[in-house]
Amino acid sequence: MTGDPASLVAAGLLLGMVAGFVMHRSDFCMAGAFRDLFLFGSATMLRPVLLMSAAAMVLFEVARVCGLVPLYPFPLFGVPSASNLAGGAIFGVGMVLAGGCVVGTLYRVGAGNVAAMVTLAGLVAGSALYAEIHPVWKRLADATAMPAMGVTVPAFLGIEPYWLTTPLAIVAALIVFHWQRRGMLTRQAQVEGYLQPWWTALALAGVSLLSVMATTMPLGVTTSYTKAGGWLLDRVIPGHIAERNYFLALPLNLAATTPLGEVPLIGGPAPVTDAIALVQVPVIAGIIAGSALSALLLGELGFRYRIPARQYLAALTGGILMGLAARMAPSCNIWHLAGGLPILAWQSIIFTAGLLAGAWLGSRIIIRLLA
Repeated sequence: MTGDPASLVAAGLLLGMVAGFVMHRSDFCMAGAFRDLFLFGSATMLRPVLLMSAAAMVLFEVARVCGLVPLYPFPLFGVPSASNLAGGAIFGVGMVLAGGCVVGTLYRVGAGNVAAMVTLAGLVAGSALYAEIHPVWKRLADATAMPAMGVTVPAFLGIEPYWLTTPLAIVAALIVFHWQRRGMLTRQAQVEGYLQPWWTALALAGVSLLSVMATTMPLGVTTSYTKAGGWLLDRVIPGHIAERNYFLALPLNLAATTPLGEVPLIGGPAPVTDAIALVQVPVIAGIIAGSALSALLLGELGFRYRIPARQYLAALTGGILMGLAARMAPSCNIWHLAGGLPILAWQSIIFTAGLLAGAWLGSRIIIRLLA
């Protein structure tokens, strides 16, 4: 590893802390946004998520036109396949069962939520478990790949991205203005220190942009869960991961470096220190620390564990499903909704369609569990 990783780590910690702090203050829950849509017919929590994607789209395109985006499309986005749809659907089920997504779980861990800690353990286990099915799943993904579509919609149409993002941004602005006038972006809250979710949506869009400018990649954390799972697996069954081709893969292997720290853009799921670890692990630590700081300042920091046993089982099951699905898709909801969807990446569009279907199915399962 060459370059100066210290600045990259510091940036990741700072961005993660900002994200964790604002998400905790607003209880910004992407899992809840999709769950409530299907359980209660409420889009109250979904609107800030859509605002986040729309704001990121504008920020990314302005930065790209100004020459501030090092690589476009962002690294690790590829051609679409049926695996994006299936992975998104499984992720949606897991997200609803767990009651939190991959970053929502982290900020709840920081605040002392024990069920979220169980979900995090499931995420790590599911991410490592994927290595066992990788050969079969990769054949399916390759067989259903659609290279003719390219990586993004603008690339497929052979046009500059702004020809699509500009009208989409105008429509989004009109919709947001309508929401704002009717008070549909504001949640009634009397709790001291509460931050309206739409502010968090804008903050997360900004954090994702800064991540792209510093690292070439938007927010993402799940490959590091795989690294953690592989490390633990190697301690329990020495030599096992060396027999799994998945851990030998280098999905990030570019003749370029991160703008901040000049770290070579080489990395994969193996439990080693590479560009992916240096980008993602500090963000994970930062989200947990930022949430813990927010909870501490509000006097809410402490372990909360008094919930029914079935909720712990749902948290673990949901975490395992999300860990598996994040490798199958590949990647998670924050990567696609705050990174890929804003640049109209096919993988993210298809993942989101699967996520909606999975969230609907997960809500039906939750109803049966609570019956």
